Amino acid sequence: MSGGVGTSQRPLRVAIVGAGPSGFYAADALLRSDKVTVDMFDRLPVPFGLVRYGVAPDHAKIKNVTKVYEKIAEKGNFSFLGNVAVGRDISIAELRRFYDAVLFAYGAETDRTLGIPGEDLSGSHTATEFVAWYNGHPDYRERHFNLSQKAAVVIGQGNVAVDVCRILCKTVDELKHTDIAQHALEALAKSRIEEVHMIGRRGPAQAAFTPVEIREFGELADCDPVVNPKDLEINEASRLELDDPKNARARKNFETIQQFAALGQSKKRKKFFIHFCKSPVALGGRGSVEEVILEKNQLAGEAGHQKARGTGEKETLLCGLFFRSVGYRGIPMEGVPFDEEGGTIPNKEGRVMDKGQVLPGIYAAGWIKRGPSGVIGTNKPDSEETVKNILEDAGELTPCAQPDTQALIGLLKGKNIKVVRFADWKRIDAEEIRRGQANGKPREKIISVTEMLSFC
Repeated sequence: MSGGVGTSQRPLRVAIVGAGPSGFYAADALLRSDKVTVDMFDRLPVPFGLVRYGVAPDHAKIKNVTKVYEKIAEKGNFSFLGNVAVGRDISIAELRRFYDAVLFAYGAETDRTLGIPGEDLSGSHTATEFVAWYNGHPDYRERHFNLSQKAAVVIGQGNVAVDVCRILCKTVDELKHTDIAQHALEALAKSRIEEVHMIGRRGPAQAAFTPVEIREFGELADCDPVVNPKDLEINEASRLELDDPKNARARKNFETIQQFAALGQSKKRKKFFIHFCKSPVALGGRGSVEEVILEKNQLAGEAGHQKARGTGEKETLLCGLFFRSVGYRGIPMEGVPFDEEGGTIPNKEGRVMDKGQVLPGIYAAGWIKRGPSGVIGTNKPDSEETVKNILEDAGELTPCAQPDTQALIGLLKGKNIKVVRFADWKRIDAEEIRRGQANGKPREKIISVTEMLSFC
């Protein structure tokens, strides 16, 4: 770093928008230099993004990564500014007054649509809604899911789809000692769902879930996994995929599915059906979902590049609850270029592009940069790539007009925005843990922003 910013006298000031994994990994990479200060913004009063609101409550070990993020937040040249919606509470132009560089790391907040008739019927939901609801996200606490139905259908076979299925299949006893939101636990306690159907458009060799995730269905207290043995009759290209030494995950998945197919039916109350080579073409019902029309697919193409093609053969599956989990997409932010087709901010290695030209001082990391792919750890090298370019550019960046975080906080206070600092979050955190311990849970999340702010 050289030039006007990035020196001991005038550190490089970076605003990170989004307090999830990609934001924290970017902060960590930036703060390896003592000539950088980082202010991290989030529209919610609490940090950690999808680790808090996306990771399933029964996968507590994955959430331990927040301990790493807390150590990053304790560094002297880092500040957390929660309860600030960039693009709404403060414009990008205003933000740039106070920072030499702005890094967008706010993820992919919504789901892709299927584009089929009946998708908007009552009882048809996105996986995101359900996951956020049972994880206690403030935006979704009032959502209602009709769990009085006998059958639920989940479209997609990634880990998010698997999470939705597993939560529907588990007993309350299997969930009550997790950090699942209390309102969700109470609703699931009354659930009458007996069948959960997970639908994949391709075959068992191409399923996107991970072996650990799918194996859990063989260990559930009151639910049997069910696979049609005919679905294991795969084509030659799929066999080649399974034989590929680099495809250990697919082989492990296939072995687990084979084991499920060989299981006899027990007296467990619930059944988890895994369907392959089927795609939804329509939802039917009078006002609310009553059935899904599925088209059977055939796989075509070379190993590793097979596509699902509809055969024209259809079947009807009765269901009263329907979830789509076919990929996330980002949402645009006022004042920032956006690729509607990809659902991302257009960029080259993290440098944001507008009509083919680099926008100086504007960067992206994580899902809003590359699309929704990988696991939490995938965001680390992704963020480091962006940070490398920020540091390379530092000498050429135009210094911001007002390098003063307190002045920025003053601007927000003038707009009646209550800025939440990391010490405030620790008070919220302590209260959630206290409430959880009273109920034998690791925490009981506060699900109201107003109530969160009362502890700040």
